[in-house]
Amino acid sequence: MLFIMVNKMVRRYRAPSVIKAFQILRLIADNNRGLGISELAKRLGMSKGTVHGIMAALKEVGAITRDPITKRYNLGYTILELGNRGLSRIPLREVARRHMEGLMEETGESVFLGILNDHHILILDVVESNKELKITSPSGTRISLSAGATGKLFLAYMEEERALSYLTTNGLVRYTQNTVTELDRYLEEIKEVRKRGFAIDQEEYLQGVKAVAALIKTEPPLLAAIWVVGFSSSLTDEKMEMVIKKTLQAAGTISRELRQRVKI
Repeated sequence: MLFIMVNKMVRRYRAPSVIKAFQILRLIADNNRGLGISELAKRLGMSKGTVHGIMAALKEVGAITRDPITKRYNLGYTILELGNRGLSRIPLREVARRHMEGLMEETGESVFLGILNDHHILILDVVESNKELKITSPSGTRISLSAGATGKLFLAYMEEERALSYLTTNGLVRYTQNTVTELDRYLEEIKEVRKRGFAIDQEEYLQGVKAVAALIKTEPPLLAAIWVVGFSSSLTDEKMEMVIKKTLQAAGTISRELRQRVKI
């Protein structure tokens, strides 16, 4: 009886200070120019005193830094160090790397690896194109779930109720003139993605940029994908067909190797 009571108490206790600290870190991470205490307090609906106290603790452990000129806070090296350590220990990244390099050599375009993290796409690894002008983004970058080919892919393969809830709650952002913002049409597109097993982005997220994304089959509830990104001038219709084929092959190979590792 004592065990059950203690267990219930543990589940009920949510450590509000920890939750608030992570809310602050997420907001700072999403803002490239940094944020001040007043702005953080306003956005989070907290008092300045509460925010100041949490920020002081985060600064002490190196989780955030303060620009002495602008007085704004940014993520500190401790967060970056922990993030890099965490990414390096994900088997998916280790298994996928060689195949990402091969896919880049075959297509000549940048190759990304990422997972669904809450309501965002988290980039785990990137193999940059050898071209002088290329598309890239650092590991650890978060992308909106409504953005581009990978967002369509994850929405297509997550629980239908969850996908619909996300889309109706957050809506569809118009990134370019090609972005689909009509919900019914978008839902039809992700149904097609589920049938085909891959998603494409025809300048829907960034003007002049195309992408192909394929699902990596992992143990649920993890959703992972590999995707190829390049400029429209390079990714002609003919080349897109080749990229789709090669991306699906790479995703399939990574999926098989992950299953074999689990068996071992």
